[in-house]
Amino acid sequence: MVVLAASICTKGGKAVLSRQFHPMTRTHIESLLASFPKLIPTNSQHTSVETAQVRYVYQPLEDLYILLITNKASNILQDIDTLHLFARVVSDICRTADEREIQKQSFELLSAFDEIVSMGYREQVNLIQVRSVLEMESHEEKIQDIIARNKEAEAKEELKRRARQLELQRREQQKRAAVSGSGGSSYLGGGISGYSPVPQRFDAPEVPAARTASPAPASSARTPPFKGSGMKLGSKKTRQAELLDALGGELVSEELSAPSPPPITDPSPAPINTRGSLPSITAESVHIVIKEKIDVSLMREGGIRSMEVKGDMNLQVSDPALAHIKLALPPPTTDFGSDLQFKQHPNVAKFIPGQNRIVALKDPSRAFPVGQALAVLKWRYAGRDESLVPLSINCWPSPSNDGTCEVNIEYELENENVTLHDVVISIPLPTGSYPSITTQSDYSINPATHSLDWSIPLVSTAVERSGTLEFTVGGDDASMFFPVRVSFVGRGSIAGIGVDAVSKVDGGEDPVFSVDAVVTTGDYLVI
Repeated sequence: MVVLAASICTKGGKAVLSRQFHPMTRTHIESLLASFPKLIPTNSQHTSVETAQVRYVYQPLEDLYILLITNKASNILQDIDTLHLFARVVSDICRTADEREIQKQSFELLSAFDEIVSMGYREQVNLIQVRSVLEMESHEEKIQDIIARNKEAEAKEELKRRARQLELQRREQQKRAAVSGSGGSSYLGGGISGYSPVPQRFDAPEVPAARTASPAPASSARTPPFKGSGMKLGSKKTRQAELLDALGGELVSEELSAPSPPPITDPSPAPINTRGSLPSITAESVHIVIKEKIDVSLMREGGIRSMEVKGDMNLQVSDPALAHIKLALPPPTTDFGSDLQFKQHPNVAKFIPGQNRIVALKDPSRAFPVGQALAVLKWRYAGRDESLVPLSINCWPSPSNDGTCEVNIEYELENENVTLHDVVISIPLPTGSYPSITTQSDYSINPATHSLDWSIPLVSTAVERSGTLEFTVGGDDASMFFPVRVSFVGRGSIAGIGVDAVSKVDGGEDPVFSVDAVVTTGDYLVI
């Protein structure tokens, strides 16, 4: 097999990128590419054409052609396999197969072409090996970097340890000097203390100065040494000061300065936005908040291992004139059966079997509290009915013979009671491998978990009920792509809980009310 050139050209034969593996002039390769589109027969399913001198093996690449120019004695089957590898490399390097992106990534593409074909002959490499060569990562270099960082950390710890040791010695000397200085009354007195009189005279007053220093930078806390040739005050601190200066003043503020009061900070944590892109609701005088949380474990082969839905309804009345009310719930739209259990507030009447579900106080003469939210109703479902899952996920990895795996993942909205926002489907990736996306989707690579995060802004019956993502990635173990994690925030109720009407207990005009129903996820997994 002899490959003369690997090229990418337009439908009209204009060269976009070309790599020649045998000596060939630019004029020659441009003439071969210009004549190539004229040789393609109409309504033909073949992927190769021949002239008297060369053979073209080609493949459409969106609005372009990727082709190999070989001699006529070349093995056509090997040429087709080589062409497919070239096409996968282009799709892996370029986000879109257009002329501008290919020219932008031309250096990477030419380097990859040289790894696949050398001197006209195919190298025994696959897509993973080509990607590894292009990344040019060195295991030995990583090890050396780790060793260097460890040495640097050890040196810094040793420096800090020596600085603390010197500081302890300095304090001990100051204590002994203070005790020795207070023992005598004369200028030179004090008895035999092992210290010269001059350091005693000048070290003792430094103790309160060091203790009352403000937590300012170390350079401003120390008195600079004298420049003259006479006696230098504080000469014992010269080596210590140099060592502390090398640490950037960290330990000076910790050890030399007096303890300063900690800065006053707000202990309350920053509020966490759990609504995402859900539109806000204007609260009326009667405002009902419905919150649900779902935990699901779906099986990758189909079926469900466990499912739990927990919800609660909170009522807040801001007008005292509307405190004597009752809430009418709609009939169930989803058949959860007896597995859906309700629990009312102790002061709220229980539901009457066979009648419409009403939320009202047991004592009609009493009123709901005004100005504060009251949890009037809670519910819980735990079961294994797959038909009740709000969003079904189907992840299908298909290993190939070339060391890669093609992954198809699909979602579909099953519950029409909810509209899902900010849906993120996270698929784990094999270590060291990165995907080549074949469908137009909004995705990102999460470096913390090394997973592909597929983002869908809105899933509803009116906009986008289902969707599919396809990608190719290195690795042949299908279990590496599980568990798949799903997160979203939704509008509505999985259990079909809502409020149809709000009316006064003693009759009269029905008050205006507002309902804010939010659904969040806990552990939503495909295992």
